[in-house]
Amino acid sequence: MTLLERLWIYQRERFPLGRTATLVLIFSAASVSVSAHLAGRAPPGWHAYAAAFLVTLLFFFQLRVLDEIKDGEDDARYRPERPIPRGLVSLRLIVGLGIATVPVQTLACALVDLRLLVLLALVWGWMALMGVEFFVPEWLKARPFAYLVSHMLVMPGIDLILTGFEWVPHGRAPHALLLFLALSFTNGCVLEIGRKLWAPANEREGVETYSALLGPAQAGALWMMFVTIALALLIGVGLATGAPLATGAIGVAAAGFAMRKGARYRRDPTPEAQKAMDTTAGLWVFACYAGAGFAPFVRMLAP
Repeated sequence: MTLLERLWIYQRERFPLGRTATLVLIFSAASVSVSAHLAGRAPPGWHAYAAAFLVTLLFFFQLRVLDEIKDGEDDARYRPERPIPRGLVSLRLIVGLGIATVPVQTLACALVDLRLLVLLALVWGWMALMGVEFFVPEWLKARPFAYLVSHMLVMPGIDLILTGFEWVPHGRAPHALLLFLALSFTNGCVLEIGRKLWAPANEREGVETYSALLGPAQAGALWMMFVTIALALLIGVGLATGAPLATGAIGVAAAGFAMRKGARYRRDPTPEAQKAMDTTAGLWVFACYAGAGFAPFVRMLAP
């Protein structure tokens, strides 16, 4: 196979561009819009949205590269079917591609506002600490919830720079921005836990999941708790942006769907329910950011 063919297979298995880009598009556009809504300003021009999308997509790829580095030994031992252990692509190639994204992000930020480079450096710094497991890999491995918190803090960091594409040129962050950043952290936990709720029949040695750690019932309940917290934060963001009814309606409908899927998984954690939880986590986050970022436009368009 050619290099492009091998990279195409790699992205399909480890970084599905279609699904990732769709989620990133909503995530980035909603974040930029929320900043404008919170500050009572008109949304910025298309270039701010385009730069935010590009920077975010590359952040997520960089996070995948970091996973390939820090999980390399475990993948070779327990998951030899993955692209790098089976020899489809080399770790050196993937790391090289990750490094190549750095100047692209730098240029995208600089073209909007040079001060965004400070926020970009902060996110890179946190990601670098994640890559070395904050210099305490064994300690974190023995404490999965400390691992969850330390790694999911990258999400509000990414959202800080995303909203910054709107507020940095104005010189000041809007009020209630911390509320939105808290929502980003919580949604990161929803995604992370959701993809690690497995069916007992699918649990594998060397693969750490919340379902194996807590049992499917308790792990499912933990996931539902984070969805509930995210719903409360989403409604709070709706109040801050002046669109509580539209935002809340989207959130309640999406949360109701998520709770039904969570309850089903807790009752009967089959492989089908496992797949549904991963999908539902993504759908929840999709709906959550759509409500936060775009529901206020509905209010603005109303007569």
